[in-house]
Amino acid sequence: MSKFGVDLEVHIASLRRYARALMRNSADAEDLVQEALTRAVARADSFQAGTNLRAWLFTILHNVHVNQVRSKAARPQEVDVDDVESKLVSPPRQEERVELREMMRAVDELPEEQRKVLLLVALEGLKYDEVADMLGVPIGTVMSRLSRAREAVRAKLANEGGVTLRRVK
Repeated sequence: MSKFGVDLEVHIASLRRYARALMRNSADAEDLVQEALTRAVARADSFQAGTNLRAWLFTILHNVHVNQVRSKAARPQEVDVDDVESKLVSPPRQEERVELREMMRAVDELPEEQRKVLLLVALEGLKYDEVADMLGVPIGTVMSRLSRAREAVRAKLANEGGVTLRRVK
């Protein structure tokens, strides 16, 4: 082994300690030291004999670290596809849109007083007594109109093979 190699070997332990402090991860620190030593050996001819080898090695290690940090900042964080697959894939919604369109068509065909009650109760979530006060009709009339509206929409969708309605109170 050359004199340069022997002198270099003396400083490996301190380079590892500094790299661990920088990286806070042993595996990444080892990779950093390995890269710094590779560059030092490749550029051994540029080292001036009689100067501080330790300072030169630490400068190389520091520069490699800075380059790695810049490189990581410049590219997006790597994520395993399996970890985010559920977020990347959205279920098809064509059927939902068709069903919604069919339901809205059925609601549009209702008489106006039934349509108002159905929309106020089912869509706006108002209580029967609130709808009754709003429309100025007895609560029984609201319940009757709502029942007829729901049945008409169910019948229309059943004839077209559409969706089933769920009860909302």
